Amino acid sequence: MKRIGVFVLVGLLLCTGLFAQGTREDSVAADGKTSLKWAVWDVAATTYYQPLIDAYEAKNPNVKIEMLDLGSADFMTMLQTQLSGGDSTIDVVAIKDIPGYNNLVKRNLLMNLNDKVRSEGIDLSLYGGVPEALTVNGNLYGVPFRNDFWVVFYNKDLFDRAGVPYPSNDMTFAEFDALARRMTSGVGANKVYGAHYHIWRSAVQLFGILDGKNTIVDGEYGFLKPYYEMVLAQQRDGIVQDYATLKTSSTHYSGVFYNNSIAMMNMGSWFIPTLIKEIADGKTEVKNWGIVKYPHAPGVAPGTTLGTITSLGVSNASKKKDAAFDFVKFVCGSEGAQIVAATGTSPAMVNDQVAAVIASLPGFPSDAGSKEALHTA
Repeated sequence: MKRIGVFVLVGLLLCTGLFAQGTREDSVAADGKTSLKWAVWDVAATTYYQPLIDAYEAKNPNVKIEMLDLGSADFMTMLQTQLSGGDSTIDVVAIKDIPGYNNLVKRNLLMNLNDKVRSEGIDLSLYGGVPEALTVNGNLYGVPFRNDFWVVFYNKDLFDRAGVPYPSNDMTFAEFDALARRMTSGVGANKVYGAHYHIWRSAVQLFGILDGKNTIVDGEYGFLKPYYEMVLAQQRDGIVQDYATLKTSSTHYSGVFYNNSIAMMNMGSWFIPTLIKEIADGKTEVKNWGIVKYPHAPGVAPGTTLGTITSLGVSNASKKKDAAFDFVKFVCGSEGAQIVAATGTSPAMVNDQVAAVIASLPGFPSDAGSKEALHTA
């Protein structure tokens, strides 16, 4: 399995993992079990939380994991408020974004992982460079848990109907643009757009950082010009829907893909399990689909893409740090990765075995190209 290379950016999903320093812990309840509280968001909509807990508790019958759902919209505010107030009942935490991650680190609400990673023999190389991106002043404050990376989803039936070969796992942006133009057809209700860009800035702006030479945080944005020119030309020529219409109508990217109105769409791998489920439930018009690797600039390796990283952590105020660390190690390790993959979600620790689990899911495309797209550069 090649080393997974992703770009971890401001605004990406992150959660910090913090390890205990071997202190004596006040962790045993009246029934003799250690009870750990895991701060998360969107329990009802997330398919992997409970399977992870069930698997861990089966191996550790003396431990009970309780989820604390702080909601999605205000998760970081709620979490920081509770931890800043000295809440020692929260043991394992998730952190949703870079600003929130930095705020918690600055307030000493998270624990330095360096010593524990060394003593436990955690192999950080299995996370494809992500731990380096989470390192602050030489200290690691996060263990990667999930890795959602961007791919191109495409509608096989629309390509078949047009008699156009499917997109490949090695497309430059120029080739992607040409293919989108070739796949555009019809008018009105019968219009098929060759591509689709959701209203997030990441769907367009972050094309420019895939060469590894540029950043969006230094105030210099000239490198974005060719990508904006490409997308604006597509918008002008009716190859994609215009941003203003999508924004004012609050159009969700899933809807336009579901109803067979777009041939290709760049989107995160988190859409895979959702799409599989909606098709299985008969809620979509699209039936046959595939994925390919993200487009790339000339000279950039195929499979170079954007990553959205989620990590797990332990609160500095927890009185059960050793037990919390053991749970984090399990969830972020190989066993946890396979459980996450079995739900169609991409874990941070991706290897050939994990990729095979995702590719073997009922409803995942059977073509070799889609399976290969699960492997990044």
